Amino acid sequence: METRHIYPFTAIVGQENMKLGLILNIINPTLSGVLIRGEKGTAKSTAVRALADILPMIEVVKGCPFQLTPGEESAVCTDCTREECTKITKRKVRVVELPVGATEDRVVGTMDMEYALKKGEKRIEPGILAAAHRGILYVDEVNLLDDHVVDVLLDSAAMGVNTVEREGVSFTHPARFTLVGTMNPEEGELRPQLLDRFGLCVNIEGIRESDQRVEVMERRALFDENPEALCAKWEPESKKIVEQIESAIKLYPDVTIDRALLFEIASFCLDVGVDGHRGDIITLKAAKTIAAFNGREQVIRDDINAAAELVLPHRVRRQPFQDVAVDVKSLMHGHDHSHAHKHAHAHDHAGSHHQ
Repeated sequence: METRHIYPFTAIVGQENMKLGLILNIINPTLSGVLIRGEKGTAKSTAVRALADILPMIEVVKGCPFQLTPGEESAVCTDCTREECTKITKRKVRVVELPVGATEDRVVGTMDMEYALKKGEKRIEPGILAAAHRGILYVDEVNLLDDHVVDVLLDSAAMGVNTVEREGVSFTHPARFTLVGTMNPEEGELRPQLLDRFGLCVNIEGIRESDQRVEVMERRALFDENPEALCAKWEPESKKIVEQIESAIKLYPDVTIDRALLFEIASFCLDVGVDGHRGDIITLKAAKTIAAFNGREQVIRDDINAAAELVLPHRVRRQPFQDVAVDVKSLMHGHDHSHAHKHAHAHDHAGSHHQ
């Protein structure tokens, strides 16, 4: 069987924020996914598949429709014998795509009511969320999905479980996945309530520098003609990034942040007019994840700036008809850092009085 080559993640030209947003969600799934907003032909799906391709293999129970880890017991384990659950196989992290027009039943799964009535036992027909457990759930054109389906996806991404309820019978199974949504803003925006639920948001556009555009063409042409050669060329870079991701996953629980920097995050969020506290909390998590990715146990101010650029743009309180992307630029460049420093220093000063 011929091997199908996947374009290497590290060979994607530019789009650094998109690559970073994806990596951070792999390191820390509690970031609640990433929304990639941008025009067509900007390597969105290429990046997602390419990242899944280089991630370390995972162990799964062979043939398990719920993608359970060996030894992971769940309420869904009614049909299998214990013997079946000891057959273990290794495979790559999967990218599960949500089909356009998917119904809620298709997403969450359904209860086999006929079986329940006949046998008096619950049996679930797994949905897309079961298939996505421990993988990446890729939702193209998320803005065209039914709001209710988007809600269900975001709930599962945040909680790590999926609940199926039918006729008073309910059923849960693990559904921990990295949620990646894409949308073309020209086709309509997502409601602010749904936008806010995505942890990170990246605005991408086609590259404007001609030398980089030429680089895109050359690499793509080489990949089409000789995929082995291009993959081999980028193999060392891919290995390096995977090692960085693996060590960041281990390091993340030990990352600490100075209290003065929490005031910096709060002032960032206040300055740009973010509603609620989700922005502050995700900025904190993202800054810690960026520190871990850079191999540090301590968050620095640069981590917060990088995190804010991914976490806050889509949470800014907007005027009607104002574009999310326009805000990003004015927000990130318009934020007066000395103002934030003033906040932080004032709090440092206040803090010293308390001690």
